[in-house]
Amino acid sequence: MTIYIALLRGINVGGHHIIKMAELKQLLEELGLQKVKTYIQSGNVLFESNRDAELLRQSMEKQIQEAFGFPVPVVLRTQADLEQMISNCPFPTEELKEGESVQIAFLAGEPSQDGIDQLVAFSNEMEQVHINGKDVYLFFRHSIRNSKLAAQLPKLEVSATVRNWKTVIKLASLANAL
Repeated sequence: MTIYIALLRGINVGGHHIIKMAELKQLLEELGLQKVKTYIQSGNVLFESNRDAELLRQSMEKQIQEAFGFPVPVVLRTQADLEQMISNCPFPTEELKEGESVQIAFLAGEPSQDGIDQLVAFSNEMEQVHINGKDVYLFFRHSIRNSKLAAQLPKLEVSATVRNWKTVIKLASLANAL
């Protein structure tokens, strides 16, 4: 069985697209997923399955829309993908100063070179980016909230969902415990 991490985009943010994690867990168990576990309200789900990742993602998106009445993009990574992504982080994660953060944008697919070039053009001393396949590493010396760099993620023209480094590490820990 493969351990997957599903990252749902745009749920339970600002009172919009509300999905209770208990209901989501039940829905995914009804899809035949094993050992389903959710983590915090922002749409992080861990589970086991032998199904193909792309077919699984499509099925999850379809069932979530039918059950909750709105579309929710789902980005899937395997436990191995997540471990590799953590190992490849080019930014300091152990010695972050107050206000600094590392964020990961998980992409649903490979971005175009044009999109990558547009995003990289916004990188500077205060906000840096490194792209490795479908993972975008973001380093902020200040908050991501008013970031001009983060605002450029849509230029990649690929669905993305962002998680902070602490959440990524917790998801890896939960995956290891499955």
